[in-house]
Amino acid sequence: MTTASVQFDDILAARRVIDGQVHRTPVFGSETLGRQIGARLLLKAECLQKTGSFKPRGVLNRLRALSDEEKARGLITISAGNHAQALAWGARQAGVACTVVMPANASRSKASAAEGYGATVVLHGSMPEAFAKMDEIRVERNLTLVHPFDDPLIVAGQGTVGAEIVEQVPDVTKVVVPIGGGGLISGIALAVKHLRPEAKVYGVEPIGASSMFQSRAAGRPIRLDKVDTIADGLTAPYASDLTLAMTQKYVDDVVIVTDEQIAEALRLILGYCKLVVEPAGAAGVAALLCGKIPVTTGDVIVAVASGGNVDLGRLKAIL
Repeated sequence: MTTASVQFDDILAARRVIDGQVHRTPVFGSETLGRQIGARLLLKAECLQKTGSFKPRGVLNRLRALSDEEKARGLITISAGNHAQALAWGARQAGVACTVVMPANASRSKASAAEGYGATVVLHGSMPEAFAKMDEIRVERNLTLVHPFDDPLIVAGQGTVGAEIVEQVPDVTKVVVPIGGGGLISGIALAVKHLRPEAKVYGVEPIGASSMFQSRAAGRPIRLDKVDTIADGLTAPYASDLTLAMTQKYVDDVVIVTDEQIAEALRLILGYCKLVVEPAGAAGVAALLCGKIPVTTGDVIVAVASGGNVDLGRLKAIL
């Protein structure tokens, strides 16, 4: 993929493609959490999106561009769960066969949901090993890859979240976004910087899966041999050339948080905001609560609650 291939006009085009097929998710404020961080805090509730995360935005934009020949071959992807569900859901609507490869320890509810939407689910190894397995199956069966983040059309679709944020909160000063492979923050940052250049955009990764943080420091994509975090939605083992370049260009800083900080943020969001988020969706609030992101009086901050697909058993253990 070319690193110069996503422009704001691509996000506008994606909005036209997905209009009427996904929710314009609400933004909720929390006075209690806002007092704790010392600023006005709002959550962009992508946890209430179709299939439980932001992922259908990019998927629908990508599926619209597939040729009949690509669809006929069948689709394949790699995912910890949210992209798997979104692609399975979109493929069912398009009448296309879909295979998703997930790590062996993937959330059972996410795997079951992908199967429920009609996908063939392959569980294999760790997340890095699952990526290799996906490539093996793709070549062996000549399937069409719908990548979870390394695709300009996917990034443009995710960027519609950023456009909505600025429309819903026109005085936003900071936007905080969790990072897996970087597709979501790349699209959001592009949209925010285009519509409100003075606003700052921050990315958040768990310390056990900090591929973007390390890649920015190295100036090149770093591939992790191992990922270890409760935030399964943020376990992409590398940042791509595309997402690293966009993050370097549009994102003000990337910070890392611990699993304990994520768990505490999840508990507080559930208790005070009455939103069920998965650990990945709580990462932004975690970074704010533990002071990893600079906050000044008068800030209007939007944290993206990226997903809400969490096993009840896992939620109980976290709480």
